[in-house]
Amino acid sequence: MTRGSGGGRGLTVRLRGARRKDPSSVRWLTRQLNDPYVRMARAAGYRSRAAFKLIALDDRFRLLRKGARVLDLGAAPGGWTQVAVQRAGPGVVAVDLLPMDPVPGAVVLAGDLADPAVAEKAVAALGGPADVVLSDMAPNTTGHPATDHLRIMALAEIAMDVALRVLAPGGAFVCKVFQGGSERAMLAALKQRFASVRHAKPPASRKESAETYVVAQGFGERGARPG
Repeated sequence: MTRGSGGGRGLTVRLRGARRKDPSSVRWLTRQLNDPYVRMARAAGYRSRAAFKLIALDDRFRLLRKGARVLDLGAAPGGWTQVAVQRAGPGVVAVDLLPMDPVPGAVVLAGDLADPAVAEKAVAALGGPADVVLSDMAPNTTGHPATDHLRIMALAEIAMDVALRVLAPGGAFVCKVFQGGSERAMLAALKQRFASVRHAKPPASRKESAETYVVAQGFGERGARPG
């Protein structure tokens, strides 16, 4: 790879041999090489840049109190799990269909979240109902916005179903969605069960991305405070 010309700051990293690579691969690699959150994640020892999304959400909404039982859905490669352990302590259970390396302080389970038995195993590993359920799950994108939206909403609805089964009273649910209209039914369901339901887009979310996060707090306390 090479660096663009001009001063020491704001340099753009360019790939050597880019003409021999698939254009989409070149765009992804170039974006990764020039992404400050990728560099920050490596420096901090996080497994993914997504760690900074959860950090920003927790700073704003105060989700991860010490001693909380935290269930991280679709956790691989583990960036959110690392942050959850750092902020809540060793009461974190991470679940993913894909293999995931161990995270000190967390229990890592493999399984399909569409299977109710997996949620039961997670609650058993937590030692009781969850105080916080996290989901940063996203499908492999196709580049077709409508299709990608439907795919991520299918995952979001699975995450919501799990959260509604395993959350303790007063608990919180954080879930990634793509803006596109079909999330309205999910939001309506959450507003019936949580005291507060808000949207947030952390600084680490790329501006061009349609992703946003739903933050629902006060499970079973609807009407306790404004949404």
